[in-house]
Amino acid sequence: MSINNRESQNNLVDNYHSALLGIQHLLAMYSGAVLVPLLIGGALKFSSAQMTYLISIDIFMCGLATFLQLFTNRVFGIGLPVILGCAIQAVAPLEMIGQNFSIGTMYGAIIASAVFVFLIAGVFAKIRKLFPPLVTGTVITVIGLTLIPIGFVNLGGGSAAAKSFGSSNNLIVGLFTILVVLICSVYGRGFISRIAVLIGLLLGTILASLMGMVSFKAVVDASWFHFPQPFYFGTPRFEVSSILTMIAISLVSLVESTGVFFALGDITKKPIGEKDLKKGYRAEALAGILGGIFNTFPYTTFSQNVSLVQLSGIKSRQPIYYAAGFLMLLGLLPKIGALATIIPTPVIGGATVIMFGMIAIQGIRILEKVDFSNNKNILVAAISIGAGLGVSVEPNIFQSLPETVRLIFSNGVVIASLCAVLLNLIIQPDRVTNKIKNPAGSVKQQEN
Repeated sequence: MSINNRESQNNLVDNYHSALLGIQHLLAMYSGAVLVPLLIGGALKFSSAQMTYLISIDIFMCGLATFLQLFTNRVFGIGLPVILGCAIQAVAPLEMIGQNFSIGTMYGAIIASAVFVFLIAGVFAKIRKLFPPLVTGTVITVIGLTLIPIGFVNLGGGSAAAKSFGSSNNLIVGLFTILVVLICSVYGRGFISRIAVLIGLLLGTILASLMGMVSFKAVVDASWFHFPQPFYFGTPRFEVSSILTMIAISLVSLVESTGVFFALGDITKKPIGEKDLKKGYRAEALAGILGGIFNTFPYTTFSQNVSLVQLSGIKSRQPIYYAAGFLMLLGLLPKIGALATIIPTPVIGGATVIMFGMIAIQGIRILEKVDFSNNKNILVAAISIGAGLGVSVEPNIFQSLPETVRLIFSNGVVIASLCAVLLNLIIQPDRVTNKIKNPAGSVKQQEN
């Protein structure tokens, strides 16, 4: 066999392996990608046709947003093996904006906040020290805790006012989904454990179908092919409080993305500097602008795919190129998108209770880096978490304020973010310390 033929076969095998790894990345993030449109579209009472479009174009935009990060250049793109998907922390504020104002206002806020992020990307890369583990851990914990009630409402049927809420069928299907995710996560090996949520959604939907809770009408009615259409749900409208709310959420997303960038930089042995961060932030901003134009959502770097890079040992971008291409292809096929719309609300609720709980635990894990023997750190975290959860439970506490101000302050994540950043600056707790054992077994303090 000639050397050229051997090289050609090796390249073919490499491409085959990369494609399989790309499918694995796609499956690992797919449930998270479709979850946001399912939640927001359900809260805004979208029709089955609207939901089909929303999910299909969202999948397409996940692929396009990922390409923006992969194609590194002088302006945008961090060039790491990252996958972008819908920002889960944007669910509650976007639902609130859509319900209090309009769908156009929701997309106007997405576009405006993304433009803001693009403009301040360079500055944010310099001031990331304002977001130490104390701040980021607190905010991420609040994000998870404030989303858990949404998951529980969905587990019961989606509307606490409905007569069927909490029915035996809803609880059986929802709890079965939780059980499947739990079994796959604990006893599944390798890849199976990584797609536990997807398996839970699939098997939960099958059980619900056997119980007569699933309708395939949306799939039958969906077309086979379509192109993304700008402003499908109407032209954007720009409202100050909505824009400020989404700016706050965008800054939280940047903090999370920064952690993912550094984690992947460590895995791939690529040093991450201010220029890299700036280009990474700009890519997410461009994805958000396109998301607003094509009536989808803001996009952020998915942390769940970092573990797949570590697990597979493949640190190149080639599998991610395949994943992004597959996502865009699937997004052009509405019948594929319509499949996600048949998932019953209790099934979604069962899966999201676990996912939202894991977000809260991720925040707690970040807070493990904080020295809580320092009372100042305790105060910052306690006040921020208390304020964020308090506002989420009783948002009407600010009902006497003007509507614009009320919208901003009635979101628990925004309140927690503001409190954490401002208190961290004002109180100025001591720098974070980690306890590290030296070879002799004693404990010493190392400042970060």
